[in-house]
Amino acid sequence: MPRRQRTIAAVLAAVILAVLAIASGTRAADPPAKPNILLIVADDLGWNDVGWHGSKIKTPRLDALVRAGVELDRHYVQPVCTPTRAALLSGRYPSRFGPQALVPSNLRVLPPNTPTIASLLRGRGYETYLCGKWHLGSRFEWGPNRYGFGHSYGSLTGAADPWTHQYRVGPYAKTWHRDEEMVEEEGNATELLAAQAVKWIEDKREPWFLYVPFTAVHIPIDTPPEYKRLYDGQTFHDEPANDESFKRFAAFVSQLDAKVGQLIDALDRTGQRDETLVVFTSDNGGLERGGNAYISEVAPTPVLSDNKPLRGQKATLYEGGIRVCAFANWPSQLKPGKLAAPMHAVDWCPTLAGVAGVQVVEPLNWDGQDMWPAIAGSALPHQPRTIYWAYNKASALLHDGWKLIEHSPRRIELFNVLSDPSETTDLAASEPQKVAELQKLLATERKSDQTELPADLRGLPK
Repeated sequence: MPRRQRTIAAVLAAVILAVLAIASGTRAADPPAKPNILLIVADDLGWNDVGWHGSKIKTPRLDALVRAGVELDRHYVQPVCTPTRAALLSGRYPSRFGPQALVPSNLRVLPPNTPTIASLLRGRGYETYLCGKWHLGSRFEWGPNRYGFGHSYGSLTGAADPWTHQYRVGPYAKTWHRDEEMVEEEGNATELLAAQAVKWIEDKREPWFLYVPFTAVHIPIDTPPEYKRLYDGQTFHDEPANDESFKRFAAFVSQLDAKVGQLIDALDRTGQRDETLVVFTSDNGGLERGGNAYISEVAPTPVLSDNKPLRGQKATLYEGGIRVCAFANWPSQLKPGKLAAPMHAVDWCPTLAGVAGVQVVEPLNWDGQDMWPAIAGSALPHQPRTIYWAYNKASALLHDGWKLIEHSPRRIELFNVLSDPSETTDLAASEPQKVAELQKLLATERKSDQTELPADLRGLPK
């Protein structure tokens, strides 16, 4: 073929491929071999605490990210903080690590040398940084620097007062740290964490994995005054104490929203937005009311989060405790949309490892699966998903839209959460065969659980 004809043919082929790509909805840009990953975790954010679910709370930056990204509509986590964080980082159900992993814990949760998404990415050449709440062991020898994070900053414990940065009275009261050194700082905790995360982004240490588990919006509830002014002149409750409480909580959510916006602005400003995958989730459902057991002068909050129309709240196995606000956003790679397939926090370790091109050599016994094809819209899971929860003395299992909650051998509930997401109708009595089927699956999952506290943790302060 003459050179001119070959050139024309090549141009025509390129045009045809471009048209086909547009028609099929694929992206022209190839994904980076080692994309930056920004994983943001809110603390105790309820289903109905965000604008995209109809809340009166102002969350414009999060709403915009959802509209431009993939909303993860059935994103499940554990009922409380520590178990979700263990699942998120390890890809394994927290029950695999022992009873200390099933409740909010100051003890070491992950056995030494447990592979985490941070250690896997670090082995792939990533710089890794935790900026926020750890809650998987409140001593430095149990802290993030021992589990793959090159740097860490924030709270080792389950919560910290927004102004004193302290936990509760006891051996773990001092918790604010930087790279295994306790630090004393002035300022609001959420502002400090966001500023540090922005600085990390601006330093452009590519490729990087930045894990930002905010202490917001966990009690104690307070913010700088500019966020409270967002709700001046509005009334949400007739009772003044309840109204003040809710407005203080709303301000906290809006502060979280603004700080997430600052992280995105930093990506844009430094030209890293198109090569950065952003993931957002809450660690569990919202808490409807709360006191203040922390070293703090912040007032209690008789009115807090809202999980409606989902049933339940934090520390329950109902949907309001374990189904949370979540999305993935990556402008160069993800089309706006909504993923209806169920996924769980355990999926993020295999999913992010896959996105980053991590080659897994040894079996890691992941309970999660790589959900990237489903998130990216190229393929959906072929088989019904089974998701398992162990929490205190209760258990739950989700399979093909059916959800079994076993509170005790004599108290069992069954819901079809596809047709009844608010869990209004218990079908256990009318569907005995389905109960038996799910109990069999539940028994199989329990076989892999560790039921005894590790010997070296016995007798230590919890």
